[in-house]
Amino acid sequence: MSNEITIWNKVMSAALKLPGVAVDREKFLRSALKDYCVGSHINAAIANGTAGVVPNKVLDKLATNIIKSHTKKVTILSAAMGVPGGWATLGTVPSDIAQFYYHVFVVAQKLAYIYGYPDMRDENGHLSQGACNLLTVFVGVMTGVAVAAKTLQELGKRLQREFLKRLPEYALSNGVLQVTVRKIAKKVGMEISKNGISEGLGKVIPVVSGLISGALTYRTFKPQAQRLGFVLHNSMLQLPQHSSASPDGMVENVDYQELPPDLPSKQQ
Repeated sequence: MSNEITIWNKVMSAALKLPGVAVDREKFLRSALKDYCVGSHINAAIANGTAGVVPNKVLDKLATNIIKSHTKKVTILSAAMGVPGGWATLGTVPSDIAQFYYHVFVVAQKLAYIYGYPDMRDENGHLSQGACNLLTVFVGVMTGVAVAAKTLQELGKRLQREFLKRLPEYALSNGVLQVTVRKIAKKVGMEISKNGISEGLGKVIPVVSGLISGALTYRTFKPQAQRLGFVLHNSMLQLPQHSSASPDGMVENVDYQELPPDLPSKQQ
């Protein structure tokens, strides 16, 4: 196993140990939709998926709010942990990195549920190996890995044909997908290694380093979450196959519901 894949596996393992990382789909959707839908529509969205039940504009608004909420939380946390002595370690993974990816995993699940994904947890409420593979694909989309976006688009086509109560474990753990997941994990691990070193250098300056850490987290988390939202939006709501992203794959200072539909896609 390559060093980059090992890095990603350690980061994922640390983040998955944090309480609350597995999102209860039904509980989340009931809370998110209560201000927009009547009870019968909420029940239908939970039973059959949100696509075609909840208006697309509502789904986009919910996605925007979720991204803003978690961006604020992870930025404040990162600023606090950026101060020397303000963070401990979880095994060999710094807790600020584990906390960052905890929020990445949580926001990824919530965005997936908003746009019509079935429950990612097993019967015992835990994230299975197949779900972990899917989370790796989500993170690959967020970091701009082209093969991850293509994988998610293909999965979206399958889910559009038939809504399932839970994600099919066999489809997420087969040999072909495992190869793709390993490629994504390697690229994500490489990014973590590169960015972790550069951001860690800022921790030697008290207080100021916390502000730097928070600013870097804000500039990283929000556009990454937006990118995942764009791909889920396009793949699950049966929109034309285009990417709602700028040529570099990022859109800044644009609310999700205001995103123009005709920007060119990123080529890799």
